[in-house]
Amino acid sequence: MVYKDLVVLLDAEPASRGRIELAAIIAYHSGAHLVGLYAEIALELPRRLSYFDPALLVRSTGRSRPRHAGVHRKCIASPHALSAEWRFATGDPSQVAALHGRYADLIIAGQIDPEDKKALSSRPRPQEVALAVGRPVLVIPYAGRFDRVGERVIVGWDASREATRAINDALPLLTAAHSVTVVTIDPEVGPDGHSEIHGADLALHLARHGVKATIERTVSSGIGLGDVLLSRAADLAADLLVIGAYGHSRVRELLLGGVTRSILNNMTLPVLMSH
Repeated sequence: MVYKDLVVLLDAEPASRGRIELAAIIAYHSGAHLVGLYAEIALELPRRLSYFDPALLVRSTGRSRPRHAGVHRKCIASPHALSAEWRFATGDPSQVAALHGRYADLIIAGQIDPEDKKALSSRPRPQEVALAVGRPVLVIPYAGRFDRVGERVIVGWDASREATRAINDALPLLTAAHSVTVVTIDPEVGPDGHSEIHGADLALHLARHGVKATIERTVSSGIGLGDVLLSRAADLAADLLVIGAYGHSRVRELLLGGVTRSILNNMTLPVLMSH
């Protein structure tokens, strides 16, 4: 399995340039086609998003084209010789990103600064895209520079459907990684497919794909699960965290603490998530 179609989500923020460059590197090493998508809020949205016609979403005029279009094109085209294209689309940014992302193997998005209220309403929200698209979303932090991804990988594993999906979607990166560490937090043996040695079945599965993974079992000790994963990622100098993306009602997420939300708010390394 390899990634053959990538979509990188663009915006007017300075971090967008680094995101494009990283997407170009991934596309180059995967031999993949790269789509640069700039999604902007429409002045008038259709009454029902399900009525969107993909052909109507992709349009670009001299008046509406973002002023950063030339920079984005240049970044996509250089320094690698890639199969690439540029798209400008209007509508709800997260919905537009999900629509275009359904025809790709991987979506590359930018973390939104939780303090930037304008960005929260005007840019694709990575978690919303992940919940809607049915494809993995690789989220790049808004702060810092990331010239590589997937050399040292940490995986958050709880034997859930979402985590299982994330592992499978990350296989192209895991098989090329120098090290893979699978972390299970507060593991419990039960009827949900856990083995007595928690994570052992996953290690065997990954080994059959040529991935030699180290299994670590730890306890949260009252610390948030997201904080435990990010702390361990820092200890390992990891350059990628793989997790399942969880979606709940707002009330339930507040009660559970929102592991996915916590990681997206505080991430210091790229995060690949699937739902």
